[in-house]
Parts: sequence; C-alpha cells; structure tokens
Amino acid sequence: MIKFSDIFKKSFLNDASMDLNFDDVILALLAAFICGMIIFFVYKYFYKGVRYSYNFNILLVLVSMITAFIVLTISSNIVLSLGMVGALSIVRFRTAVKDPMDVGFLFFAISIGITCGAKLYLMSFVCTVVISLVYILLVKLKTQTNVYLLIVKHSEKAGEEVLKILAGKKYALKNKTVYKDNVELTLEMKLKSDNTDFVSELTALEGVHSAALINYTGDFGE
Repeated sequence: MIKFSDIFKKSFLNDASMDLNFDDVILALLAAFICGMIIFFVYKYFYKGVRYSYNFNILLVLVSMITAFIVLTISSNIVLSLGMVGALSIVRFRTAVKDPMDVGFLFFAISIGITCGAKLYLMSFVCTVVISLVYILLVKLKTQTNVYLLIVKHSEKAGEEVLKILAGKKYALKNKTVYKDNVELTLEMKLKSDNTDFVSELTALEGVHSAALINYTGDFGE
C-alpha cells in the first residue's frame, strides 16, 4: 500500500535533485552582467555625491550576478534553497551606507539579479534602461541655482549697513546668535551667478569681524 508520506518524500527528493541547465546559468549571468554594467556606467558618469567609490560601483555589478545565481539555485533545488535561506538569515552587514542614493542603486542591482535569475531577461534589460534614463533625466533637471550659507559676524552698530548690502538678495535667516555687543548671522542664499563681490563689501565694513560664504546643497551625501 502506497502511503501519502511516501509520495510526498518521493516528489520532494525528485525536485531536490533537479539539475540546472548550463545554458540557463550562462544566460542568466551574462544578462545580469550586461544590466549591471549599465548601472556601472550610469553610476560612474552621473554620480553627484561628495566621494565617488569605485569599489562600490564594482560591487553593484557583482551583486547583480551573485543574486542571479542565488535565485537560480533556489528555483532549481528545494533542499539548497531551504539551506540558503537559513544561511542568509544569520548574515549581518556592518558597513554603513552614507548616501541614500547608494541604497537605491544597491536595491537596483539586487532587482536585476532577481529578474535575471528568474529568466526574465527582456524585462530585466528594458527596466534597467528605463530606470537609468529616468535617473539621468532627474539629475539633468536639477536646478542650476547655487545655494550658499552666508555667515556674518558683526557688531550691533553695523547691523543696518549689513542689511543694506544684502538688500535685493534672496536669503532666509537660518540662525541668529547675539552675544555681548556682537551678532552672528547665518543666512541661506540663492545666487544665479558666481558674483560674490558683496562678501568683500561686507568684510570692508567697519564693525564686521568676518564674512564667509559656503556652498550648500542641503544634502548630506553631496
């Protein structure tokens, strides 16, 4: 008499012993590599952060390929998939990602690996190109207005003269510190040109101790 448990065990073992097609492995890795290289060049030529990391860029290509063969393994062998899920569940990554955009690119690479491992090569390529073009478009559409922080330290008597020089400039008061007879102003300014002669005019005023203009983007990663 054939038991239900025997049928289940037999079907489980048959599924567990499935072999990967060598051609599928090569195609999946090749597709993941091509899509990963698209990300590589987009990240390289359109990255807008403070410090470009070549190693991280290489990691994006490797992650897409590694994820692809992991998905292939999980989809072809039940036993290995269960073991791999258990192994990955105890992995802890301690490296901090400083730029939120890097997290997006990393997730981008993982998504490519998943789709390539699932043998959705056309979908992976099309989505990679479309998302890359959207990213490039958004980078190019970034406003050309330069944002600065102006920090001025002056005496209270020179306050009116400072405001006269700043008249006509677009600025917002971010911080004002008053101590004894001195005032420290922190202003956010938007300049459409590189003309910063007004800084020299401020420093030339009697009662102005210092004036510093700092380029400011408002993004930690830039």
